[in-house]
Amino acid sequence: MLADFITSKSRIKLLHVFLVNPYEMYHVRELVRRTNDEINAVRRELSFLESRGVLDKEKRANRVYYYLSKNYPYYYDLLRLAAKTTGLGAEVIKNRAKLGKVKYAFISGRFVRRLEKIPDTVDFLMVGTIVLPEIAVLVRNEEARLATEINYTVMTEEEFNFRKERNDPFIQKVLAGSRIMLLGDEEAMLA
Repeated sequence: MLADFITSKSRIKLLHVFLVNPYEMYHVRELVRRTNDEINAVRRELSFLESRGVLDKEKRANRVYYYLSKNYPYYYDLLRLAAKTTGLGAEVIKNRAKLGKVKYAFISGRFVRRLEKIPDTVDFLMVGTIVLPEIAVLVRNEEARLATEINYTVMTEEEFNFRKERNDPFIQKVLAGSRIMLLGDEEAMLA
């Protein structure tokens, strides 16, 4: 959780808003509504995050809008952290015991960065002996929250290894893309 690294509750709430929708811009009053914090606390944290380069701002008419800075050196690291602490990633990690024996689970980098979908891409992959109804509920909840379809694949470890050994085009394409590992060892998965 972000609270493991950041002590300011207001900053955690603000970062959560920005990281869930990394390409959105927000004005101060909207951030006050979304975080349910005092306006002075929100302004103080916005000023701090802007001074550190995490956020940029843009004036439009009589409002100032804030957004995540892609020039921040740890921008993609923040997105990875958010993928594991919010939404589907957090739910998979939290409910891993209910999901069966998970060997590997990852979310694609394109999905985390909210890039345009490419046909035949996988947003989320799980390998192991998975309880399908449990994962289906988690995916449906995330689809409803994001108002978008999540293309996911579940396969046994044997099927995954068999397809990987045979240089299956689907598996090769999945492994060639960027990913955020939720569970399992990435080096072992790629070996």
